[in-house]
Order: sequence, then structure tokens, then C-alpha cells
Amino acid sequence: MTQLTTVDATFLNAETGTTHPHIAGLGIVDAASCPGGRLSVPQVAELVRSRAHLAARPLRQRLVQVPLGLDRPYWEDDPAFDPERHIFEIGLPAPGTDRQLADVVAYLHEQPLDRSRPLWEMVLIQGLHGGRTAVYVKVHHAAIDGVMAAETLAALLDLSPEPRELPADETAPTRAPGTAGMLGTGLLKAALHPVRTALSVARTAPYLDEIPGVAAIPGVGVLSSVVQGALRRPAAPRAPRLSAPPTPFNEPIGRRRSVACGELSLAEIKEIRRGLGGSVNDVVMALCATALRKWLDKRGDLPDRPLVAAVPVSLRRGGAAAEPGNQVSVMTAPLATHVPDPADRYAAVRRDMDAAKRRFVASSGSWVREMSGILPAPIAGAVTRFALQAAPSLSLRPVNLMISNVPGPQFPLYLCGAKVLGYYPISVVTDVSGGLNITVFSYDGKVDVGIVACRDLVPDPSEIVDHLVDALDELKGLSREVLDERARDAEGDLDGEGAGDAEGVRDGDAEPGGR
Repeated sequence: MTQLTTVDATFLNAETGTTHPHIAGLGIVDAASCPGGRLSVPQVAELVRSRAHLAARPLRQRLVQVPLGLDRPYWEDDPAFDPERHIFEIGLPAPGTDRQLADVVAYLHEQPLDRSRPLWEMVLIQGLHGGRTAVYVKVHHAAIDGVMAAETLAALLDLSPEPRELPADETAPTRAPGTAGMLGTGLLKAALHPVRTALSVARTAPYLDEIPGVAAIPGVGVLSSVVQGALRRPAAPRAPRLSAPPTPFNEPIGRRRSVACGELSLAEIKEIRRGLGGSVNDVVMALCATALRKWLDKRGDLPDRPLVAAVPVSLRRGGAAAEPGNQVSVMTAPLATHVPDPADRYAAVRRDMDAAKRRFVASSGSWVREMSGILPAPIAGAVTRFALQAAPSLSLRPVNLMISNVPGPQFPLYLCGAKVLGYYPISVVTDVSGGLNITVFSYDGKVDVGIVACRDLVPDPSEIVDHLVDALDELKGLSREVLDERARDAEGDLDGEGAGDAEGVRDGDAEPGGR
């Protein structure tokens, strides 16, 4: 028996006519290597049926609502679970281009999931040029976070074309409590809710300036410092007063989506890291800063101050089974799109990310969990949806966009014997987080980029992918200049050390007692 956490319930409550909080991935497979030369619904359904017990919760569990909405819903195994009810097949018209695929994926990503059954679906998209098949997998964020999604993929995929040996399913079906049990637990929680709220507020108060949008309020930083001192908490690095500037993708979002995918070389990103310092994530953030600067400048909408990016961070310290539910928080950081010089821009991104990470580590990022439980369950859904819909009209803009970097396996994987050529994450856009989301996933020597946007605001995000490629070339040039300069300095140091040693020997030999 598992109940939704407060964070899970927040994702569920955030569903509106224009916001669908599901996350997805687009896998591209070499269908010709499948048995029979084609990936089919029966093949994939049998795979899911045989491995559902190895995967994370969402594959075979459905929601059970508490009467009167008195408490958060529960998960239970769906007694009518049948993978073929979740797996569909469509075909692209000739010539099956990547642009056609992106349009189809955008349409699929606009559709909500059916809450009467497990919250996922898979679509096999046939007819992609080059004999490839695309596999679009969508799961509600209430059921899964990034780490659980990776574990679910690991359960379904193999390390070679030959399927691995699997343990038998010996787990007993999970059932939700009966109506009386759910009502009793809900009433008890309602009675204790004021106490839990007070504790959550007390735990959050020292780190109020970490909450997106709140840090921009005058005096919040001072208040957080005072509370930290009063509670004798270790002083955390002060969060900067971040104020997200207006951009074309920070208008009210509509129902339609646009999608673009691309690839970057992981080896080249690591080369940049070696030359310019920092981490792979710093390089990814700098690439996004450059790409967005070019996109905004081209339209005459480049702000004179940095954008504010929300960066999801996993709080997991063990496996998904050990920590059910979403274990995720958000770190905010300025994105130096306003800095014209590429080297200065990279340095600014690296410095800002380092400060944001140090601040996040100090506070443990618990504010998402604490704040999501502030409202009692019976009114949380209505208030959450109202806040999302009211944010644009009130000009509430805590961040400009979300950027996420998900590490993946650096070796090939196989689905039903077909090699997975790439995997592109497709995430969520909202009125609060912005109408643009960039997520990258490293896989088998590549960094696969998935961009989703509100089509009304960013009709063609493939332009941003092109800018990312250009930004990579720009940083590669800077990095190689630095590496070449280091090599020249090292050669000079070696030459200088050799001359010094020779002179030292002569000097030492000339002096009494020289060694």
C-alpha cells in the first residue's frame, strides 16, 4: 500500500486544460535488427508484461481516490492491467522526416493521460526514414521522477540483442485501503494538519530565499539569515536576488506544443570542461545560455540582465524502491545570456552554478517537499490550479525556463533486440516554470537534447537546437585556445626548468659545499 507524497499530489493537482504534467522520452531504434525486421505492439507488450514487476510503480499501478478528496490518493495494482491497452502504433507518411516526427510527438505530448488506469502510454511510430522506428513513452510526473524513469528504462532494456534471464514475479498484488480506512486516515491527518504546517513553515523559513520568485522580494534574504542565526543553523551562502526578466516564452501558455530534438558530442563537451574548467553540467548550462542569447537577440528581445533558470535536482540517496514517490527539488540560478563575450559568459555561468550548488547543498533543497504539504488535501488541488492559471495575469514570473541534465548509460542498449540509437527527453512546460523546457540526456557517447515549448510562444524550437550546435563549436574554439596555450606554457616551463638545473649544477659545483 503506497500513498502519493505531497510532491506527487502537487504534480497531479497541476493538471489543467493547458498544463499536462507528464514527462516523456523519445527513443529511436534500429527496427531492422528486430526479429522479423520490425518492432511491433505484441512484441513490446509481451516485454512489458514479463518485466513490469522489475520496473518502477507506474507500469501496473493505478490511482485510487479518497472519498470527498479528504486525503491524497493511493496506488494499487490494476486488476485489469494489460500492456496492450497502453501501447499504440502509428505510421508517418513518406518520406518520414525528423520534422514530421517532431510534429507527431508534439501532438502526442498535448494529450492527457487516462486516470482510470496506470498513468503511462507508449506509441510506436513507424515509417521514419533510414529504416528506424521511434518509440514515444509518456508517464505522469505524479507517478515517477527522473531517477525512477531511468530505472524503469533499465528494466525494459537489455545490454545486448539477446534478452537477459529474468527472475519470476513473486510479488503479491498491492491493494489500496478500504473506504473506511481511507476516511479514518484522512480525518486524522486533517486534524493534525495545522501542526504539520507549522513545522513545515519553521523548517522552510531559514531558506525562504531559495524558493523561486521569493528571493526577489526585498528583505527575504535578510529574514532568512536572521532565522538561520536564531535557530543556530550553519550559515548558508546568501542566495542572489533573482528577478526573471520578460521574454517571448514567458507569456501565458496555450494547449499546443512544439518539439525539437538534437545531438551533441559528449566527448567534445568533456574537452571543453578540461579546457575551461567546471563540470559537464556547467558546459551544458553555458551552451543553453549562448543558444538562448542568440535566439532572443535575433528577435530583439534580449534582456539586459540574466535569465533565471530552474534546474531540477534529485534528492535520492538510494534506489527508487527505497524512496517511493518523487524525490526531487529545484535549484535556481542566473543564466548569463546578457554577457556578450563567450569567455566571460562561460566564466559567469560557472561561477553562478557553483554558488547555486553551494547554497542548495547547505539547505538540502527540502523546500519543495515542505511547501507542497502546506495546504490541506481537500483544497490543495483547487488552489494549485488557480495559482497556475492566475500567475500570468498577476505577472508572476519566478523563473524563465527549466533546464535539466540527466546522466545516462555510456553503452548501447537494446529494446526487443533492436539497438537504441538515441533517447530524447521531452518534459513539461507551465505558466509558472515558463513556456520552454530544455532537457538533455547523455547516452552512448552523445548528449541527446529534447526541447518542448508552447507552440504559440516558440513555434520552432529546432532553431534553438541549431544554436546549441553553434554554441558547442564556439566553446570548442575557446577551449582549444586555452589548451594550446597551456601546452605552450608547459613546453616553456620544461625548457626553463632544464636551463635552471644546468645552471644550478654549475653554480653548486663552483661553491664550497655545493650539492
